[in-house]
Amino acid sequence: MTVVIGARDPRLGEQAARELPGHPRVQQLEVTDPDSVEACAHHLAHDGVEIDVLVNNAGLYTTTPLLAIDEEPLIEALQVNLIGAWRTCRQFVPAMRERGWGRVVNVATGYARFAESAPQAGAYGLAKAGLNVLTRMIAAEAGPAVKVNSMSPGWVATRMGGAGAPVTVEDGADTAVWLATLPDDGPTDGFFYRRERIPW
Repeated sequence: MTVVIGARDPRLGEQAARELPGHPRVQQLEVTDPDSVEACAHHLAHDGVEIDVLVNNAGLYTTTPLLAIDEEPLIEALQVNLIGAWRTCRQFVPAMRERGWGRVVNVATGYARFAESAPQAGAYGLAKAGLNVLTRMIAAEAGPAVKVNSMSPGWVATRMGGAGAPVTVEDGADTAVWLATLPDDGPTDGFFYRRERIPW
């Protein structure tokens, strides 16, 4: 696959690209800005790049309790963690459906689960629970040839997770890569952790 890295700051995207094998393309993308998402799709289409796999990995870890958080940071958390994924799905999934093949991976969190108790982690948990709902709804609209799933990577040693997190980036990405390369008879409309479907 040819990898396209969507980055708010293209300079940081280029830095990340240099650390990866192959020759990833870097495309400016700010998921909270509808014009940026539309421009990204336009530039890719102009260059003949078809997006067959979409990984929605934008995240903002805003954990202030909902009764204590101000409206502005709550809306920002929803924009980054939920609405941004809706924007990218709206841009790229219809073409997947038309071509008869596609994969969407929405990166959520264990905090988004409410099968046994309310979601945790404040605005972050609320937004990621919404992302799981979005996953189910997009899966229904996309049709069976487009596999749409969400997953929890665990607590990963990234800028957001911190250097002390117990899961490496490679291990955290494993389920995302698996979902991105599912066979035609693979699952859709699911929530996964370590390649296992889990209730949410």
